[in-house]
Parts: sequence; structure tokens; C-alpha cells
Amino acid sequence: MPGWDRFLTERDKRVFDKAGFGERGGFGQRPVLLIVDVSYGFCGDEPLPILEAIDQWHSSCGEESWVAVERTRELISAARAKRIPVIYATGPDDSVAGDFGLGRWLDKNPRSVEHVSPRYNEIVEPIAPRASDIVILRSKPSVFFGSELVSHLVNLGADTVITCGVATSGCVRATVTEGFSYNYRMVVVEECTFDRCEASHWINLFDMHQKYADVVELQEVVAYLGSLEDDLFTDRMAVLAAQD
Repeated sequence: MPGWDRFLTERDKRVFDKAGFGERGGFGQRPVLLIVDVSYGFCGDEPLPILEAIDQWHSSCGEESWVAVERTRELISAARAKRIPVIYATGPDDSVAGDFGLGRWLDKNPRSVEHVSPRYNEIVEPIAPRASDIVILRSKPSVFFGSELVSHLVNLGADTVITCGVATSGCVRATVTEGFSYNYRMVVVEECTFDRCEASHWINLFDMHQKYADVVELQEVVAYLGSLEDDLFTDRMAVLAAQD
């Protein structure tokens, strides 16, 4: 039973089924892996119950984040084994004109100014980027918005964006819906995606799967990556050829 079933009414299940939503879009032939915001600001320094974790890092998602980190490490290993481009997104270390750069986000969460640690936007060590990876600094929920992501995808000739990270209901969803709008095949890896709110996590996975993406288990994604030819992208991104 999908994890979202316990949050759906029988009416909801019947409506989406009858309306024809939720078909699989399928993988393409040239995927990249996109990891959204898996930083210390959202994971904390160690697995802690979420209310304890928030005392240390106000954006922390608690123990679930570190479970997802371990699964994400498996996903990254599978991508690197085939020299698939790995793209990370995180926030900038430096503020833009003080609090001004936060835009309307400060209206919704005044604690946003508490980014006091230089490690807030640092990707956690178990999945830290390598020199062969792409790191995008974003300032809005969607990684596509105002960034060079589309330029990289066009240059790589990518047709599929395998997406994971945090928060399912926020930056992951915003990125998925915008990628869908660019006609990329969007895939969300269930076990590698997390949120501070359990209900938001599962309902947003359900909704993305119905309309904008395929929400797929890690095992299936790893098998798909393993089926690909080696060196799909090394002619366009030479640094991948030297990757261990």
C-alpha cells in the first residue's frame, strides 16, 4: 500500500482513478540526478527527534532526513557508476542586501533570519559534492527559477530529471512542477525525499504522482540507471570521464 493511502479519503481515491490521473510517464534516455537542499540547515548535525532538532536548526526535518541521506547515498552511487551528471541545489552562503534577499519568505517565517551558521547551506558530508558535480545556488523554491539549471540540461541534452531532497511540499514540488512545465520527464525518488510534516510529505508525493511526475521507489530507479549505457554524457561533460 502506498504511504499516502492513509491520508486519502475513499472519495479522493475514486475521484483520481475515475478522472484518469496517475498514469506512468516513464523514464527517458538521458537522465540527470538533481538533489535539492540536503544541507545541515535541513538535516541538522545528527539524527534527532524533530522537536529537538528544531531547537538547534529551525528548518531541520529531524530523524527522517538522515534516513533519506543514507538512501540518497545509494542513489548517487548508482548514478556515478554510469557517469550520470549529479546536480546539487542549495541556498547561497551570503545574504543579498541583508534580509532583503529573502523576499516574501520572511513574511511567512520570521525565523528565516536565523541562518547564523556558515554550514546552514552546506550539503551534508555523507553525500557531499565532488569536483565533477554541478552545484547550483538558488534563492527561490524552484531550482529552475532564476538559475542556470535549464542551460545545463539543454547543454547535456537531458530529457529526464530524477529529483530528490527536501522539502517534499516546498522546493521539491516547486522544482518538479516547473520542470514539468519545461516538458522534462520528472521522476521523484520516494525514499530519498523528505519533509518536516508527515502529512504534507505524503499528500504532495501523491499529488505529484497523479499529475506532474512519476514517484518511484529507489530500487526501481537504481535498476533503471544500471540499464543505461556507460558514458552517455562524457562527450558533453568531459569531467565525468575521469570520475572514479
